[in-house]
Amino acid sequence: MAIIGAKEEHVDPRLTRIAKADTIPWYKKPNLRFLYLILVPTGLGVEWTSGFDSSMMNSLQAVKSWTDYFDNPTSSRLGLLNAMYSLGALMAIPFIPTVSQYLGRRRTILLASLIMCLGAGLQAGSINSDMFLASRWVLGFGIPFAIVNASSMIGELSYANERPIMTSLFNASWFVGAIVAAGTTYGTFQMSSTWAWRLPSLLQLVPSFFQLTFMHWCPESPRWLVSQDRSEEAFAILQKYHSEGPDGDEFVRLEFAEIQATLAQEKELASRFVWADVVRDPPMRRRFMIAAIVGFFTQWSGNGLLSFYMKKILALVNITDNRTVQQVILSNTCWGFINAVPIALIAPRFKRRKMFLTCTIGTAVVYVVWTISSARATIENSSRAAIPVLVFIFVYSPFYNIGWNALAYTYMVELFPFRQRAKGIAVEQLTVRFAVFFNTYVNPIALDGIGWKYYIVYCVWILVEILTVYMLFPETHNRTLEELSFMFEGKEVQDKVAKNVDKVLHVELETIQRRGSKDGGAIAVESRA
Repeated sequence: MAIIGAKEEHVDPRLTRIAKADTIPWYKKPNLRFLYLILVPTGLGVEWTSGFDSSMMNSLQAVKSWTDYFDNPTSSRLGLLNAMYSLGALMAIPFIPTVSQYLGRRRTILLASLIMCLGAGLQAGSINSDMFLASRWVLGFGIPFAIVNASSMIGELSYANERPIMTSLFNASWFVGAIVAAGTTYGTFQMSSTWAWRLPSLLQLVPSFFQLTFMHWCPESPRWLVSQDRSEEAFAILQKYHSEGPDGDEFVRLEFAEIQATLAQEKELASRFVWADVVRDPPMRRRFMIAAIVGFFTQWSGNGLLSFYMKKILALVNITDNRTVQQVILSNTCWGFINAVPIALIAPRFKRRKMFLTCTIGTAVVYVVWTISSARATIENSSRAAIPVLVFIFVYSPFYNIGWNALAYTYMVELFPFRQRAKGIAVEQLTVRFAVFFNTYVNPIALDGIGWKYYIVYCVWILVEILTVYMLFPETHNRTLEELSFMFEGKEVQDKVAKNVDKVLHVELETIQRRGSKDGGAIAVESRA
């Protein structure tokens, strides 16, 4: 329970109990196995694009042909080149809920992938910095459409037992794109031609190409189908992918009933104006406030420095060789992937608040030691302090990944009911992009201006994060999406939904019995004949 805000109430976890009793692993269920495999390129692959972009822009600063071609950009110009990506995303966010509701998860991701392929092509073919800036804007405009809908689609399609892990793996997939970008740039940075940066830029369209290629085999979100009065299609998808357990038919009937009852209640409460839900009532305001906080914290926990300005960080401890910088970026990115995947598999098994607190306290300790080591390197003019800085750059990664990487989208999917989920993740993306825009533009200027003293800002800020998590964040662990839908609205609303679930189940059972009677009668007629 969070300390501040209304106490969250949870319904009777009937669906969770059935899912927990299912001990058959996912890889022994043919349909579910196929679903998770197809979600790799179509859903998890969306984050490859984000990781590729951050890592590529980080690495290009140590590519001589790129800096020469763009006239050795100053700190403010470099910040603008990075920040333009977030500016494009900020301008896309107001349209995400409407487009997502109209097109659905699959087609919105396809639209976003087409936009990002266009942006990658423009970036690779840039003939001046203005064209490069424009390509960054186009890429940024496309990515939030894909992120919001891919993270939602993964959560809405996955079986209850694996859903938290699948949504946690979504953010961990960032490192796949980051490693490819860092590896590609490390392989091309010594090329004298402009292909040293054009080739990595062109490869940025590959993840989007995967979504365009494989989306045909990925099912639509059953919740979106129900919201569009396409309940038969939704039930067929649930039946195919969620009924392979020992009580599969019972699970699917109850899940379908909960989705129908929950969406009906959401429709009754929803505001007509798409963004009015943000301030509709105290429970919804609390959800959107937490979403905004999570988005801001994921980018303002010090990770922005490592993602975009490793060259400047290493220069503060007298590491300036371009090859060494590229090696550190590549090795740190690989290390991030090595620890992020196991953490994504483990962290969702524990309570969310404890994991977020472990994350924030750990990153606070790392930043304090990192700041002290960088200060010594500058004050003593010694390279010995570079060793602890490098060590704690690597130690930072697992602590950050425990919370802000592994659980950010898991938490967002759990926090919001279906009709507000796209809006909730869009608000999270809004603060993500505001934070990234600020960081990418201000960080290089601050590092050049005050050096290691800038780290003190993050040391203080992460203490604010610890307090905020402790005071505000609710617990959502070990519940299905429908069981969490009205946890802030109180028992009265939850009881109403529970009654509607029972009504839907009763109708479904009566329909099954009528069909059984007709089939039995037909069999009896055949026997008499």
